Amino acid sequence: MTPIIVVLAAPSGGGKTTIARALVTRWPERYGFSVSATTRAPRQGERDGEDYFFLSKDEFRRRQAASELLEWAEYAGELYGTLKAEVDRVLGAGQHVLLDIEVQGARQVRKRYPPPASRAVFILPPSAAELLRRLQGRRTESPPEMAKRRATAIRELRQAETFDHVVVNDNLDTAVTTVHKLVETPEAAPRAKLEPERTEHIRALIAELTNKTKEIS
Repeated sequence: MTPIIVVLAAPSGGGKTTIARALVTRWPERYGFSVSATTRAPRQGERDGEDYFFLSKDEFRRRQAASELLEWAEYAGELYGTLKAEVDRVLGAGQHVLLDIEVQGARQVRKRYPPPASRAVFILPPSAAELLRRLQGRRTESPPEMAKRRATAIRELRQAETFDHVVVNDNLDTAVTTVHKLVETPEAAPRAKLEPERTEHIRALIAELTNKTKEIS
């Protein structure tokens, strides 16, 4: 199969990075991970060039002006982007490129690489309570930063129906296998309409997350 760009998007804490890493671990010959660039500070244990390329805002803007970024987005006050060189590196190795990116950036990639050159998958958390638990479990964001992430999550969930496929991450092994099949199966073309149960799940998540946000505030 010709290598394609696999866009994985989700609200922060939705599990897209975990799924991307699992795909590389299980099928290292089929997938390569594109390391993103960001202006946020490294979290404990993160390494430059492995988890992210950690850049100053000036350096990020310089690379943006030099057209070195395939896509970029601002999230919770920080800049995130995909380096074209990273995408070319993985494609050149004959592997599918895994992009673990924000919804705003995903739109840019899909515009430049429409299907079948790309496949966009939105990862849904099983519930708003679980999403909040994952975010709070990180203990890396201040209360104002958490509030921004909750508001952003609601906006992103409203965009889920525009993606080629939607996968619920209620079981990691199942979610990873599902994404792999969507990528490797030629007939798994972008669906024309989202399944009713997925639509209901998205609406329930937005309502639940909105209510949880009100309770916290």
